[in-house]
Amino acid sequence: MRRYPFKEDFLWGASAAAFQIEGAWDEDGKGESIWDRYCHNPGNVANGDTGDVACDHYHRYREDIALMKELGIQVQRLSISWPRIFPRGTGKINQKGLAFYRDVIDCMLENGIQPFVVLYHWDLPQKLQDAGGWANRETASWFADYAQVMFEALRGKVRFWATILEPQVIAYNGNWMGNMAPGIKDFSTALQVAHNLLRGHGLAVKRFREMGMTGEIGIINYFPTAYPATEAEEDRKAAVRHDGAWTRWFLDPVVKGRYPEDMWRWYQEQGVVLPELCPGDREVISQKIDFLGVNYYYSDFVKAGTDIWPTMVSLAKPPVEQFTQMGWPVYPEGFYDALMRVQRDYGIKMIVTENGGAFHDVVNWKGEVNDDARVNYLHDHLIQLHRAIQDGADVRGYLVWSIMDNFEWAFGYEKRFGIVYIDYPTQKRIVKESGRWYGKVIRSRGTKEELW
Repeated sequence: MRRYPFKEDFLWGASAAAFQIEGAWDEDGKGESIWDRYCHNPGNVANGDTGDVACDHYHRYREDIALMKELGIQVQRLSISWPRIFPRGTGKINQKGLAFYRDVIDCMLENGIQPFVVLYHWDLPQKLQDAGGWANRETASWFADYAQVMFEALRGKVRFWATILEPQVIAYNGNWMGNMAPGIKDFSTALQVAHNLLRGHGLAVKRFREMGMTGEIGIINYFPTAYPATEAEEDRKAAVRHDGAWTRWFLDPVVKGRYPEDMWRWYQEQGVVLPELCPGDREVISQKIDFLGVNYYYSDFVKAGTDIWPTMVSLAKPPVEQFTQMGWPVYPEGFYDALMRVQRDYGIKMIVTENGGAFHDVVNWKGEVNDDARVNYLHDHLIQLHRAIQDGADVRGYLVWSIMDNFEWAFGYEKRFGIVYIDYPTQKRIVKESGRWYGKVIRSRGTKEELW
């Protein structure tokens, strides 16, 4: 056996999102979000599940933070519900919403946990969707106004800020595939949404700098490493296009100040209506960031085909034996490749902000959850993370997804990612085997051989 030690200042933590855990969907002045509307329309979410109660974190946050402390969590990533602060998206501030997040963050700090705040994790105020949503250019400015309010409200209490989480998923799943809120199916709209998301990100970063905020700010992207299914030239090109759509389209403008030229030309050839670029947009989007949040779950194996327009690719069967409950291939080597690719192509400091797997968790007769599959998943991915750091990837922290089971978007409560089990009928919390194992990794910083 060998050890996989991490540096003393390496940050260990976990992540969660407001809509997925808070509940209290219409309490204390909170406005309706696009996910509230999406859930309340029958047929959109498995089993008719909604986020109305979720994990009831809104009322149980002190209990949850005590559990985080027990596990040794150093950094907890949370998101702010925009409609809890601005019920209509703009205008009058809901002071009870602000007070809630101040209380949560103060409680984290009292328990020795650093809060990592995400400003937008998919729950756009429905009133703004009624005005065009992220396809409306003005939404980026409204987002910056909301961000400024949060910066001032939490000034000096937050070290890490992220503007937008996974703009790819917001744009594509919500506005191209239509399997997430707001449920639109139009690729040209998705690209306009993507552009305005990136503009909103840049405007928020600009406000952060102008306000003289302390701490660091970045954006969180989704990184499914794309591999060609075969050595054929057409499959190699298909993998480049798939990567161009899902990664380069969203990261090149932020870090390099431009959209990838090959994808711009390809979309034009396919008849896509490209987003309108106004003077100054590129400069806004490419505001300097302090870190990149990396979310990794699986890799894609791609071949040329007609299944997915306009990229003209098909997804091939992955060459792996293990899959998570989501049907995602377990491929830890893809995690290593994703981290090394970011280092090579973008040269930016990274924090792993999500990594984890959904598995079929059962409470046994002892009241325990022995989730060996999740322990194995995390174990193998942490080894690849250690390998990437040893090979030069500038990764400063690792946040597991997720601290607790939660509302998994269109899958409702069927899929469990947490290291803490939630019994939804009773709201009882049970630390899983993976949670206890992860706590030992944190405390030893990977130095104990028996963990590996």
